[in-house]
Amino acid sequence: MKYKKLYFTIILFSLCILISGFNYYYNDGGKDEHVNKPVYLTFDDGPTYVVTNKLLDILKEHDVKATFFVVGKEIEDKEDILKRIYDEGHSIGLHTYSHDFNKIYKSDDIFIEEMLKTQKKVKEITGYTSNIIRFPGGSSKHLSTELLEKLHQNNFKIYDWNVNISDGVNPNLTIDQLASNAKKNSKNYSRLIILMHCNFNNKNTAKALPKIIEYYKDLGYEFETITEDTKEYYYKIKK
Repeated sequence: MKYKKLYFTIILFSLCILISGFNYYYNDGGKDEHVNKPVYLTFDDGPTYVVTNKLLDILKEHDVKATFFVVGKEIEDKEDILKRIYDEGHSIGLHTYSHDFNKIYKSDDIFIEEMLKTQKKVKEITGYTSNIIRFPGGSSKHLSTELLEKLHQNNFKIYDWNVNISDGVNPNLTIDQLASNAKKNSKNYSRLIILMHCNFNNKNTAKALPKIIEYYKDLGYEFETITEDTKEYYYKIKK
């Protein structure tokens, strides 16, 4: 009798643990692995008149901060938008001055010069010196050991991406398609950096943004901005 009671006690205890674990998984949607994992919303190619302001409105409404990798030549006559990005607590990164692939990738010196020119422009308007950069098209096939060293000598840090909503190559994707693309990521990543764009033709990106924000909020991700204290993230260095 004594052993039977012990046996049933063990069985009951095991069932309680199993049920408790099941309920936790069910109630949390199996999302506990994502809690406190950072996600970075990033927008390239701006600032632009309509789309950037719309994105800022949505980010403000949802109390989320993002990172804008700006193109130097686009700042002209849109200084107030750049200032708004900064004043509302978002991070500003550098995305070259011309965004002309044939020019910026002609030499390391030209590439760095374009980043420095944009850095100067941003500082003139905001008073902030940005040291975070993004290669147009990504660093793959462009970043060498020598260029990396030169960039670091100029205090620049590189940030590519590991989630791409594909609004750069196809801005006319539907809202649902863009939102769906934002959900395609690997569980192996310790952080997610989502590539989006804020060109004049990225109106659907702005419309998809609330869906993207809600999706990652529901998963328990923490929205963060990229700063010079953020660990670099760049693709394989070319030989």
